[in-house]
Parts: sequence; C-alpha cells; structure tokens
Amino acid sequence: MVAQFGEQLRRALKARGLSIREAARRLSYDPAYLNRVVNGRQIPSSHLVDRLDHLLGAEGAIVTVAASLTPDDRGRISRAIARPTRLDRQAVDALAGVLAAQRRLDDAVGAAPLIHPTEAQLLTVKHLLRDARGPHRDALLGVVAEYVQFTGWLHASAGNHVEASIHLHDAVDLADEAEDGTLAAQALNFRGYIARRQRRPTAVARWFEFAYRTPGAHAAQRMGDAAQAAQGYAQTGDRETAKRLLGEAAGLTDAAREQPPGTAYWLTPDFQRLSLGLAHLGMAEYGVAADHLRAGLNGLPTEQRHADWTSEYRTALRDAERAR
Repeated sequence: MVAQFGEQLRRALKARGLSIREAARRLSYDPAYLNRVVNGRQIPSSHLVDRLDHLLGAEGAIVTVAASLTPDDRGRISRAIARPTRLDRQAVDALAGVLAAQRRLDDAVGAAPLIHPTEAQLLTVKHLLRDARGPHRDALLGVVAEYVQFTGWLHASAGNHVEASIHLHDAVDLADEAEDGTLAAQALNFRGYIARRQRRPTAVARWFEFAYRTPGAHAAQRMGDAAQAAQGYAQTGDRETAKRLLGEAAGLTDAAREQPPGTAYWLTPDFQRLSLGLAHLGMAEYGVAADHLRAGLNGLPTEQRHADWTSEYRTALRDAERAR
C-alpha cells in the first residue's frame, strides 16, 4: 500500500504539471527524500504529508490517505495476504479504510491519478477474497464489491467507458453475492452516469430506473435515481413518466435526509438538488433547473466543490441560465 500511495502521489503531481524536483523545491524538501516517498521506499512524515496536501489543493485528502497507512494496518493487511485462510476483521477494516481514503482523494485530485494504483489494489483484494476463509470472508466480499465499483467509477469519470462498464457489471454481481442493495444500486447508478456522458437518454432512463427499483437501496439513493431516470424519460419525450418519477423523488425527500450509506457518502440534501436540476433541465423547466443546480453546487463541501465530476453540473447550470 505504501508503494501504491507513492504511485498516486506521482500521478497527482503529474496531473498538476509538477516534477518531483519542482515539487521538492516548492516544498523546501530534499528531492531525494521526496523521490523515495514517490517510489514507495519511504513512509512520508506527517509534515511532508501536510505540505503535499496544501501544494496539491487536496483539502485534507492526502492527509487522510496517509493516515490509512499506519504500521499496524499495513501489518494486518500483509499478514492477511500472506495467510488468507486466517483473515481477521481488523484486516478487513484496514482495507475498507484505505478504500474510503481513496474515495476522498478522488474528490480532491480527480480520477486519472488514481486509476492505476487502485487497479493494483483491486487485484490484491480479489486474490485475497479468492483464498479467504472463515467468518470474515463475507465482510471482505463487501469491501471487494465496493473496490470493483470504485474502479468502475474512476474509469467512467475518466471517460474510459468500456473498462468502466466491465467493472460495474462485475460490481453488481459481487454486490448481489454480498446481498448488499446499496452497493448494487450504486453500480447501476454509475451505469446511468456513463449513459448520460454518452448522450443516450433511453439508457439513462433504463439504468437509473433499475437503480431506483433495486431492493435494499437507501432512500437517498432512490431519490437521486428517480430524478435522474426522470431526466432520461424527459429527453425521450415521455414527460408523463418523467413527472411521475419526479413526484416519487419528492416523496422521498424526508427519508433521504437520513445519513446516507458510507458507500454513497456524497448523497446529501444539497447533492440531491443537482439531480433534480438535471431532471428539470431535461423537461425544459430552465428557471427551476438553474435554481436547483446553483444551490446544489454552492452547498457542496469544500473538498468536493471543484471535483472533476462537478463540471457536468456547471455546464448544465450555464445551459439552464442561457435558456431561461
């Protein structure tokens, strides 16, 4: 995991147009020391982590990832990989913590720097799952399902739609095996996102409605999925179905205010307004769409406000404002 942190750091620096030498100069650090960190040969100091986080504008995400690399957690993960038949809950929790940190890093630095390291981690956890035995295998299965889903999201966000679709298909199967409706619904939601990026409204309606009707999905997921399915139906000309789904989304507002699942932590009431904005834009209700989109973007947490995925909503806001 230390090597993969270094790889993520290398790619994040490259995405910002920074060489190791230039980054070291700006940080007032020895280039050789930073090179060892980037190449996975040295654990970074807390001071360096803080400086890197500031340099990359990561809003604490680099700090979170580094904190997931504690010696105890590394030891647990290494022991589990070496002896998968003796998997314990602490190792599963450590892997889940690394994944959670990766998700936050995606918000801060974007998908591209994370794809290669995350795929390497995914291969490791898949091999662990294959050989794991005992009472904690089911918990590991959920973590692996989320890893596959997250890898699919990274590819979708980066525009690698074929790779994304393959991972998300596998994510649904793993989520079903784990009997986790929230993970299955989220993987289907990401298929809808791909369809929207590809400008295929029929597929948008289909995938988001599948997600909306997935047993076990959280109310916050169902609200957003119903709104996004409505957008797809509106764009196909089926306004009656779109209105019905928007009404069903509105009916979930109170239930959706509950704490969303950790695997879909971004589904806050403000984020829901982004989905509603897209739906109203699809129905040519430009003023309502603009109000929802503006409020949703302004309400995002600081670390998400400039994430790559927000560009879709900023474009939609500009379109709504021009058309209103």
